[in-house]
Order: sequence, then structure tokens, then C-alpha cells
Amino acid sequence: MSEIQAKDTGGKGGKKRAKKMSTKIDMTPMVDLAFLLLTFFMLTTTFAKPNVMQLTMPVKDKNILPDEQTKIKASQAVTIILAPDNKVFYYFGLNEPNDKTVPVPEIKVTDFSNKGIRQVLLERQKQKPDPIILIKPYSNGDKTSKYKNMVDILDEMNITNQQKYALVNIGKSDLDLIKKQNLL
Repeated sequence: MSEIQAKDTGGKGGKKRAKKMSTKIDMTPMVDLAFLLLTFFMLTTTFAKPNVMQLTMPVKDKNILPDEQTKIKASQAVTIILAPDNKVFYYFGLNEPNDKTVPVPEIKVTDFSNKGIRQVLLERQKQKPDPIILIKPYSNGDKTSKYKNMVDILDEMNITNQQKYALVNIGKSDLDLIKKQNLL
């Protein structure tokens, strides 16, 4: 703790002077207490755990020919195009310009709100169970979708419990369809 030490001033005879007292404070207990508190709070707090989403990506196999790739039924497909300015374009089915029997899809516009793409995905899940979602980020010249939109749509896939979805590059047929319908 603390103690008072008396210093002897060895004067020369005659006058007696008052003894000067100096104080010495022992800091060891306070340092011990500080380290005990620091250790206690470090061990009792929970560290921030990162929020991660599990993604399973297919293995790229160069031996697979384009004809052998997995085919998607147009009736199950929902194509989502992440557009600039936080817009979401979507249509049901596939945009297959070579097939004359399939009508050209009509692109609809929505956003990332609760009543936006989430509602569309939930309604589609009720209509056709087990849909396959094709996510296509828009990229054409200086207009591109944002990374935040990609994270948002992956969150929506998780929230709406979509089992099958794929990240796909946007094709020329989709760019032509957007241009044809004057959406950008």
C-alpha cells in the first residue's frame, strides 16, 4: 500500500529541524487489479463473428462440351438482371432468340424492397415449386450494376430460401431485349 518514510537530516548541532517525510505509493496492487479486470472482460466478451453465406460453386471441367451442359427448363427459369441505379429487371423463362416457338419475354422492373424482388420470388415459388433463378449482372460500357446489388440479391436468395440459383454472364440477347424495350 503506501508508507511514510522518515529521512534523517543529519544537521550540525544546535537547532533541531522538523523531519521531512516523503511518501512512497506501491502501485503493484493497482496494476494487478487492472490486469485482472482486463483479462476478465476479454474472456467474457463474445468476439464479433463474421456473417458469411455458404456458396457451392460447380467445378469447371474443360472436358464437358456445351451440348452436355445442364439444360434448364424454360418453365422453371426466372431470369434476374441486376441493372444500374439499383433497379432489378426480371422475366420468367429463358430468352432464346433461335427458337421460333418461344415468345419473346417481357421484362418487368422492380427494386430491392420487401415488396420488390422478394415478393416476386415468393410468388413464383408458390406458382412453380423449385424454380431455377438465373442472376445476370448488367455490364455494358460505362453502365454496370454495383457489387452491393449482387450482395443484396444473394441475401434475397437466402431470405426466400431459393434452392437453385446461378450467377451467369449477361448475353447479347438479353442486352438486345433491354435495348428493344427501352429500359435504360
